[in-house]
Amino acid sequence: MHTNNDHTVHKFIIADDHPLFRSALRQSIQRTFPNALLYEAQDMESLQRCVSEHRDCDLLLLDLHMPGARGFSGLIFLNGQYPGLPVMVVSANEKPEVMCRAVDYGACGFLPKSAPVEMIDEALCQALAGEIWLPEGIADQCAAASSELAVADVVASLTPQQFRVATMLSEGLLNKQIAYEMNVTEATVKAHLTALFRKLDVSCRTQAVLALNSLDLEPPGQFTPPPKQTPVHA
Repeated sequence: MHTNNDHTVHKFIIADDHPLFRSALRQSIQRTFPNALLYEAQDMESLQRCVSEHRDCDLLLLDLHMPGARGFSGLIFLNGQYPGLPVMVVSANEKPEVMCRAVDYGACGFLPKSAPVEMIDEALCQALAGEIWLPEGIADQCAAASSELAVADVVASLTPQQFRVATMLSEGLLNKQIAYEMNVTEATVKAHLTALFRKLDVSCRTQAVLALNSLDLEPPGQFTPPPKQTPVHA
């Protein structure tokens, strides 16, 4: 545990509907930043008032499950209204995909409520330094998820013909095979591939296939149909 030697007076807003957790987080912040100015909010209404009164706040610590908001709506709303305000999500919902989505929606990090004091210190210092902070190992998972989201956006933008080309490309078909299946010329297939590569921001077939395969799912187990029932005659 350490005390920050920086004499800058940092302003924090703690937004959580549980008084005991607000108190625990306040004590953690004061250990690291003895000169800190701390403000608290217990729901979205009081939080909006607090943020509007303290627009120069250095860091907002936001619980995901705040009364007056659902899911990520509070985080998204605050980022829209106050784009310059760093918001670190603090939540007991510690699933990696939740942490990644929080950052995707503009959070400067995700602090688990189970975090020990040393981790809280590290998270606060990195957030104040303008860094995105996540628990160890989570950032790599988020990078993979962000890449998958980008590929999903590309697939959503494809024309029906481009989608067919992309599907057959990922299945390993050659240009001439794709042309045969679609009853078009190889030149047409190449034009579709050029457009696909540009959208995926790749330069070759292998990179395109790897990107498209990121959307794959494991095949389901063998389906066993239920046994036929013998009709009962009255």
